[in-house]
Amino acid sequence: MIVSESDVADVVIIGAGAGGAACAWALTQMNVRVVVLEAGPRFQPDKDYMLDKTNWEQQVFPTCSRSEGKYSFAPLQKLEARNDSLRSWNHISGRMNPEHVRYGWKYHHVRGVGGSTLHFTGESHRMNPQSMAMSSRFGVAADWPLTYQELEPYYLLAENCIGVAGPDPDAIRPRSSPYPLTAHKPAYASRKLIEGFEKSGMSWMPNARAALSKAYDGRPGCNYCGNCNRGCPRRDKGSADVTFMAHADASGFCTIKTLCHVINLATGKNDRIHAIEYIDGKGQLQRFVAPVFVLACGAIETPRLLLSSQSSSAPDGVANESGLVGKNLMETISWISSGVHPENLGSFRGLPSDIISWHFNAPDAIPGIIGGCRFFPVMSEANLVGPINYAQRVVKGWGRSHKQALREVFGHVLSIGAIGESLPNHHTYVDLEPDFKDSNGNPIARIHSQLDEQAIARMTFMAQKAREILHASGTGEIFEEYGSYDMFSSTHVFGTARMGNDPTQSVVDRDCRSHRWKNLYIADASVFPSSGGGEAPSLTIEALAIRVAGIIKDKTA
Repeated sequence: MIVSESDVADVVIIGAGAGGAACAWALTQMNVRVVVLEAGPRFQPDKDYMLDKTNWEQQVFPTCSRSEGKYSFAPLQKLEARNDSLRSWNHISGRMNPEHVRYGWKYHHVRGVGGSTLHFTGESHRMNPQSMAMSSRFGVAADWPLTYQELEPYYLLAENCIGVAGPDPDAIRPRSSPYPLTAHKPAYASRKLIEGFEKSGMSWMPNARAALSKAYDGRPGCNYCGNCNRGCPRRDKGSADVTFMAHADASGFCTIKTLCHVINLATGKNDRIHAIEYIDGKGQLQRFVAPVFVLACGAIETPRLLLSSQSSSAPDGVANESGLVGKNLMETISWISSGVHPENLGSFRGLPSDIISWHFNAPDAIPGIIGGCRFFPVMSEANLVGPINYAQRVVKGWGRSHKQALREVFGHVLSIGAIGESLPNHHTYVDLEPDFKDSNGNPIARIHSQLDEQAIARMTFMAQKAREILHASGTGEIFEEYGSYDMFSSTHVFGTARMGNDPTQSVVDRDCRSHRWKNLYIADASVFPSSGGGEAPSLTIEALAIRVAGIIKDKTA
């Protein structure tokens, strides 16, 4: 074993996504020496993102062997005929999952400096304060051990570092200061959806977006190309690499080590983590000793590392004294409906998800159902922004007539998406895969998922309302729909290292510190006690991580 004695750090952060990058930034602003270990590569926006190439539509987000982690799915639930209205389908290819068992398609994540913010749309949402007390109000999930008001100053710091463009005022999520940038104006296609919202009796507002509405912090304003999910070569999208990580890197107090796969948290005396062990980019085993460790690998990889770090002092894994590491997984509950509008909307362009309806976002907003949801335009997220996908998914036929029909319909697609609350249940969790290991010989994460009756009822409401909004917007025939009922496809995952005041019912305390291991913190969505009613989690992750940095500084001063 090689001991990295030359590496000097006050804090070691594992993971350079939203949480790790924000924590590193905040620590370096206080002159704390930080080393960030990232399992993936460092993407170069100018070279790696393909929007200037003729084959841009076929590329999606670039991947390599080190940029995606390994995981597996346990057998998923059977599909019932009574829920056929929730099956995923396309009018050309038929059912996307023709089987009668739910399909484990993908946990959408990126390993790399910036993490999944590299390919996210860039929605920057605060939690609805009403969603932070789900247990005391509704008897589900768990209450957050800190309040919205306590988190609010850290939301502001994150928004100002990123350059969030958002609406003012926001009655649902009170603010002590306006957004740093004014909200983007809705694209023409989104204005059609606004008509649908209003005819359906629903409120709407500009979406809070980590995309610059004007030049900010040395980055240019958005050019509205509509392809945030493919990686932003211009750097106007506020991904963690070009915001938090760039400033941390420039501070002189941060060292970033890429292609470093952490395999073990080594426990020591006095309930402290003594060191971490990792495989570096050359395949060498390294050991890093530091006073404080911050785990920020996401709600799948964080529990995997904790569970696999077994020793005589942690026989069930590190921080698993409650037995809850990996439990309480909350996934993305989503639905998308797409139809053809009679008018040419130019819907392949514009800022993705530029408007949003929070009308049903509150936990009690949907009649008879616990847990809210939100609605928003998703032509980009549905990958309906280029002619190839139109030719394969929108227009039937072949040859000259197909080509002519494609010309006539291109830019007419209108897609509405919905994301809803995910509530924990005993059948949805992460554990270690017993039969497969990664290239370093460590067990990979195994995802268990089951949608309960409340989740299915919530999704049914989302699907019915999405269809209603599309038709109210003037859209004709719906040609494609898909959602979470018959396919596990999650971008947002939460809850597998829940925070709380009671050590028997949580993994970390209100400061995101392990109840037992006094120098171990977690700064990612695994600490969330509840998912919220469709909010994108990155901003809350970043706010929590910035708060963690201040706590670390105070305890080590």
